[in-house]
Amino acid sequence: MNVPPDHFDWNHIRAFLTTAEEGSLSAAARRLRLTQPTLSRQVAALEEGLGLMLFERIGKSLQLTQAGVELLEHARPMGLAADRIALAAMGQSQSITGTVRITASDVYSVYVLPQVLHRLSQLAPELSVEIIAANDIRDLMRREADIAIRHVRPEQPELITRLINEDTAHFYAAPSYLERAGRPVSLVDLSTHDFISFGSATEMIDHLKPLGIAVSARNFRYGSQSGLVAWELVKNGFGLAPMADRVGLNTPEVVHLFPQMEPIRFPVWLTTHRELHTSRKIRIVFDLLAEILSAK
Repeated sequence: MNVPPDHFDWNHIRAFLTTAEEGSLSAAARRLRLTQPTLSRQVAALEEGLGLMLFERIGKSLQLTQAGVELLEHARPMGLAADRIALAAMGQSQSITGTVRITASDVYSVYVLPQVLHRLSQLAPELSVEIIAANDIRDLMRREADIAIRHVRPEQPELITRLINEDTAHFYAAPSYLERAGRPVSLVDLSTHDFISFGSATEMIDHLKPLGIAVSARNFRYGSQSGLVAWELVKNGFGLAPMADRVGLNTPEVVHLFPQMEPIRFPVWLTTHRELHTSRKIRIVFDLLAEILSAK
């Protein structure tokens, strides 16, 4: 690394961060309201200063190198801090009013969003938040919500979509279930156990097969379209299930199975309207969600 820490140019860091989030120079340039050559020069200057290659071109898009992935973990908190500084400097936090509607799965709405609301009440005490707990993909284009947390990327080009994180998941079961059915010692053992279905059992069967878990409809005696109901069935000992670690590890009624296994990974997308660039209330909620959901 050729640049002392106190000589970093924030504009170069911001150019890198935005390019990483948008996936292309053209999209990042539009977001920052810069020309593409200017943005490209800023990214190149950061790479030269660090002595590292941060991106490689794959077709028409850019993909982070390993060095870029590691830098991104440090750049994201810097970007969020810069946004908060700008808000504080303009005295905007206290003046942000109105309502922001967030849609997320029912499980994330219960286990993840309260942490966001606690922080938000300090940053913008006059702001109101409505949480729409829904496992279907709410249409932001019809204004059913202002911000969506989803595990499938929305395709509408009119929306701003950002990959915030890859969450991890493991298998969990209640002690009462393990006492009755025995504790599995390998993933292969799960083929003889009862599972709780979250939504479609057929889709869960398809997701489990690549893990080497051969199950059929007979393994799924209980389930629910409601993630909260399905999780309660797990907690009450009706069967086991995979669950996001940020939920499972914070649920004392269940046991974490196979903690040494390679985790199941799934994307966390944050999506909003184009007015993110002009709406202070949506901006502060979006950035706070990005900060909390990107935490490991």
